[in-house]
Amino acid sequence: MTKAQAHKLLLAHMIQPNLIRHCYAVAAVMKALYGRLEGEGDKFSKEREELWEVVGLLHDGDYEETKLTPEKHTLKMLEWLKKEGAKEKEILDAIASHNYAHTGQNPPKNKLEWALYCCDELTGFIVAVALVRPDKRLSSVTYQSILNKWDEKSFAAAVKREQIKECEGHLNIPLNEFVQIALRAMQGISDDLGL
Repeated sequence: MTKAQAHKLLLAHMIQPNLIRHCYAVAAVMKALYGRLEGEGDKFSKEREELWEVVGLLHDGDYEETKLTPEKHTLKMLEWLKKEGAKEKEILDAIASHNYAHTGQNPPKNKLEWALYCCDELTGFIVAVALVRPDKRLSSVTYQSILNKWDEKSFAAAVKREQIKECEGHLNIPLNEFVQIALRAMQGISDDLGL
């Protein structure tokens, strides 16, 4: 499954601009996390980088159709992927692991899956921080401005901070570095995110 194919599949099933932007944000962060976790130096692979990006792009692709039945979230996407002829086990497994919180099945088991699990919530938190900035732009968000909001439980209350913090134990990336990687990745596509 190429990025172009994934993008086409996403837009065939998702119409809400904010949800599409969320998928773009997660895709950008996943691409950056590939570079940090697997793609350093001689190990870099354009194909692997794209695979990580595709997982981010498609992770919530069926959300509009399954938001009222969270236990079915990701299952629709897996059906669509198989119908499209996607055979990459890593992509299918990573998408399945994304809904672990609701199904209790397919817990994250490798760097790709844990990266998705941890960064999904973080992208929403960063967007929330951007939206309270005077200019509502990612370019004015800093690590410090994110940190200032982190312990405010009423701010972006739905964001599962503990899920984000799993980056330390499962990816061996300190939280501060994880946040900075995500912020830079999202700032790099700020126009696509409308921020």
